[in-house]
This record gives sequence, C-alpha cells and structure tokens, in this order.
Amino acid sequence: MRGERVAIIGAGIGGLTCGLGLAARGIGVVIVEKSAEPGGKMRRVAIEGRQIDCGPTVLTMRPVFEEIFAAAGSSLTSHLTLRPAEILARHAWSEHERLDLFSDIDRSADAIARFSSPQEAKGYVEFCARARRIYDSLDAPFIRSARPSLNGLIGAFGLRRLGDLWQISPFVSLWAALGEHFKDPRLRQLFGRYATYCGSSPFSAPATLMLVAHVEREGVWLVDGGMHRLAQALAALAKKAGAELRYRAEASSVIVERGRARGVTLASGERIDADAVVVNADPSALGAGCFGASATAASPPMPRGARSLSAITWAMVSSTDGFPLVRHNVFFSSDYAGEFEHLRHGKLPLHPTVYVCAQDRDGAETRRNPSTAAEALFCLVNAPASGDTNSIEPAEINQCKERTFALLRRYGLRLERQSKTVTTTPRDFERLFPATGGALYGQASHGWMASFRRPGSRTRIPGLYLVGGSTHPGPGVPMAAISGRLAARAVVDDFASIRRFHRAAMSGGTSTR
Repeated sequence: MRGERVAIIGAGIGGLTCGLGLAARGIGVVIVEKSAEPGGKMRRVAIEGRQIDCGPTVLTMRPVFEEIFAAAGSSLTSHLTLRPAEILARHAWSEHERLDLFSDIDRSADAIARFSSPQEAKGYVEFCARARRIYDSLDAPFIRSARPSLNGLIGAFGLRRLGDLWQISPFVSLWAALGEHFKDPRLRQLFGRYATYCGSSPFSAPATLMLVAHVEREGVWLVDGGMHRLAQALAALAKKAGAELRYRAEASSVIVERGRARGVTLASGERIDADAVVVNADPSALGAGCFGASATAASPPMPRGARSLSAITWAMVSSTDGFPLVRHNVFFSSDYAGEFEHLRHGKLPLHPTVYVCAQDRDGAETRRNPSTAAEALFCLVNAPASGDTNSIEPAEINQCKERTFALLRRYGLRLERQSKTVTTTPRDFERLFPATGGALYGQASHGWMASFRRPGSRTRIPGLYLVGGSTHPGPGVPMAAISGRLAARAVVDDFASIRRFHRAAMSGGTSTR
C-alpha cells in the first residue's frame, strides 16, 4: 500500500511490537537480530533438554497484549495459553515466616492479618487504594503518552485536579511512603521490592512506583511453554503481516546520510536501505558508538551513576525439598538497607534478597510435571551495573553464590542433584547488551524527575527511533510493548508529514514540519 520501508535493529518485545504495528499498516519492515531467535532480554537457555526462561518471568497488563494482537487482526488466545496465577508470590523472611499475596485484596488482607496484625491488613487495603489512584492518574497522560513532560502532565490534570497530581507522590521516597501504611518492617520490605522491578532502590525511588503493586495485583499470568512463547508469537504474527525477520544478522552501524537515518549496515557488510530505522537496544549503545560514529549524536551515553541495577542469575534443573515453592518466590535479606547500600557503592550485597522462579509450578504449589524428580529453576540476586569495568572478581561471584544458596537452605529450601548451572553476571549482561554495564532497566528511577529523563521514541537524528525497556514508558514486558506501539505511531506520523511536505512542494505551496 505504501512505498516506505523501515529497518528495525533487534527483535526484542519493543522491536517486534513496533514491526508488527508497522507491517499491519502496510509499511515494509525488515527486522535484523544478532541472535538465533527473537526475544532480546526475554531470553532462554537450554539445560538437560529443558528450555528455561532467563529474562522476564512475570506477565502483567494482559489488555496491552490483547490490544496489540487485535490491532493485527488476530487474538492473544489464538497464539498463547495464559493462566492466572493463584498466588502472585510467596515471600519468606525465615524458615517459618512466610506470606502469600493474591490478586484478591481481601484474601491478601486476611493473610497479612494472620501474618502480622489486623492493623497492618488495614494499612494494606489503604496502600492498594493509593496505588490504584497513582496508576489511574498516570495511565493516559504519562504511560501511554508519546513524550510526556512535567508541563504536559500538569496540563493534562488541569487546575481542578492538581490535588490528584500531588497524590502520585513524586517527591517522597517509596520507602518513606510505605511507612505511612505499614509499621511491620517486613511488609515495608515486601512492598519496597517493587522498586527493583525497574532496577531501582526503594530508598531512592519515588513513591510513584507504588503503581507497580497495582499492576501486579490486577493479574499475573502464566504462559504455557514459558515467557519466550510471547516473543515467538509476536514474531510469527509480524511475519504473517509481511515483516521480514532475519536472525544471526548483526547490525554494525546505522546509515546516516544528509542528516537523516537511511538504513543499516550489517556486520557482514550488507547494506539495508530504509526510510527510517528503529533501534531496539539501550539508547546508550548509540551514544557509545556501537552502531557507528554517524549515529552517536542520536542519544548520549548513560552516566554510570544513573544506571539501574544489574543481576547475577543462576539457571538449573534440580530436585527440591523443604520449602513449598510456588511459581514466584522471594527470600528476603536480613539487612535490606545494607543490601542497597552495598549496591549503591558498586559492591555485591553481603546479605542478598533472592528471587526464585520455579517454572514447573502453576499458580499455587502444584507441579505441572510431577512425574519428573527435577524441576526448572531460575534464581536471581541484584548486582551493580559494573559489567564494563570488570570490578567484580570471579571469586566474589562464587562467594555471592555461596551466600545465596546458604540463605535458601536457612529458609528451608534444599536443592539436590543439581544439573550444570548456567550463571549470568553483569559482565555477561554487558556483552549481551553493550554500553550498559549490565544494567537491565536503562536508567534507575531515582528522584522525581527520573521518569521524564527516559528517552522517547524520536531521537536527535530524523528518521531514527528508539524502542525497548530503556525508553519511555520504562522497563517491563508490557511497557516495552507500549514503547513499540508509540514508536510505530511516531514513524507513521512522520511519514505522513513528509508526504504532506512533498505534496506541498510539488504544488508550489509551503509547509512546515
């Protein structure tokens, strides 16, 4: 239908969503991906014949994906089987201190009352209401806005609703705000952990991040076959819509001619001409020259001090005993403030909080394959984003592993007959996602202006666009997908402006972009 062509670098969720949206509009799309399969950070590793998710493990905001598939003339359920998690997560502070959270507020409140006190349960209900208000206030004017600004946000609220704007709590830390609802330090620790969903510290991130708790409470979905199936489904749908997907095709540079992005050069030397280029990578990769000198002006490198957290992860197949695992499990540090103080100074924490995703479990304790003794596990602890400085020695990685698995044993989880463990460190994440130091979420959400500093879809170079969890509206699978939709809209709008300009020029009139 149209003659335009768009080259997309990277087949992560943002790149796939953008490509699907453009192809569904009749625009030519070629997606180049250096890996052998789609997904980006939604990656997986094979261990003993099992495919284990080693990236995002939580799917929320299901309506976002229903909209994406519907806009492409399909449906989410025709590609994926999704089941709601009965238990959102199981949390532990010792072998005997455990608390489950549910999507149902009353059920969670009852659990908190038994775990702590009725007063804390009341605080939880109030916290949920506050988190919902924050989300509802920011959904349209910020999350789904193409390039939000403080003035634009104030304008969207209007003078009559400035009180609502104040209630999103941008000027107080998440940790301080949680103290208004919870006296039990364990509950502040639990809900403070939502800051780490965007790689940030609850002691520095704004209370606005309460909205993450609301998003999760609205539903956590389990994808049959693993999270990577979502990337595969988006890739298949994009291909069906007409997009060309090329794997093991690494982009070495963005072609910039006459001040505009004109295509992509592959590591093989092949040139792919295009009318626009979309980069599904951390914006710092452009500023650092990872895509050629001509594109460095598009986005500045991320300051080291602004980086979000990285991680150390372990994927394995192991039999388990003792602790009753569900799909998502959190084993909390005995020194939460100390954990983030170590991370702030670029060190691995002495007492890490450990996340364990038991990928053979359903939303409760039931195993989907009870006939097999071993199950697929993914374990994660937070780490500083120093993968480009090699400041963490291998001996420190080994010590961190010993401390991590010692904590699991203290809390009752015994892992036996483990397979070979696949370890991923900040240095590995830096190799996978260059110019980040291994930061997994772009810039940290520290301070009230942090969210406004995230790059939007458009860059300083005309015809060059950004998508992914490091761009607006932020990290997380649904947010990366929203970034893809925003970028597709920007590309379409800019193409329309160029066509209007050319028509006006040909007719002898004038036009401004």
